[in-house]
Amino acid sequence: MIIVNDLKPGTTFENEGNIFVVLDIQHNKTAMRQMIVKVKVKNLRTGVINEISFTGGDKVEQAHIDKREMQYLYDTDDALVFMDNETYDQIEIQKDHLEWEMKFMKPNDNVTISMYEGEILGIILPDKVELQIVECEPAVKGDTATSASKMAKLETGLEIRVPLFIEQDEMVVINTADGKYSGRA
Repeated sequence: MIIVNDLKPGTTFENEGNIFVVLDIQHNKTAMRQMIVKVKVKNLRTGVINEISFTGGDKVEQAHIDKREMQYLYDTDDALVFMDNETYDQIEIQKDHLEWEMKFMKPNDNVTISMYEGEILGIILPDKVELQIVECEPAVKGDTATSASKMAKLETGLEIRVPLFIEQDEMVVINTADGKYSGRA
C-alpha cells in the first residue's frame, strides 16, 4: 500500500478496480482542514485523463506494470500478432485498441508491451520512428507563398506534411507523440 501523500509522477496504482499512472500531484493544506491531495492521473485501460481527490493519509494499492519487449509479426483481420522475444509466445491485440500505434509500426519492429497481471494494457512506442515515404507530391519551384511543405504518404498509411525538399522513397523520422515530421533519417 502507498500513502497518497507519497505519490509521485510516474507511479502506478490501483483504485476502485482501475489502474492509474500519476501525471501530476498537488497537496493543499489549510489550517482548519485535513490535507487534500489532488492527483492528475491517466487510466491505463481506457487512456482517459482525469483528477482524483484524496484526503491526506489515504492509502492506495501499488500496481506493478510489467514491460516486455516483443516483435510485431503481422496483422489478421481484426488483431495484431506479437511474439515475445524471450519465450517466443505469440499474443494478439485487437486493432481497435491500437489505432494510433498502428500508424508507426511495420512488421518485424520491436515494441514494448505493458501488462498488468497478465492483462495487456497497450504498447509503448519509441519517441521517434523511421518510416519510408511511398507517395509524395512533386515540389513546385517557387511555390512558397504559404508554408513550404507538402503532403506525403508513409509505408504504414500515415499521411503527414513534409518540407518541399523531401522526395519519394526517402526515409524520414516521425515523432510518435503527435505524428509529425521530425527530420531525415
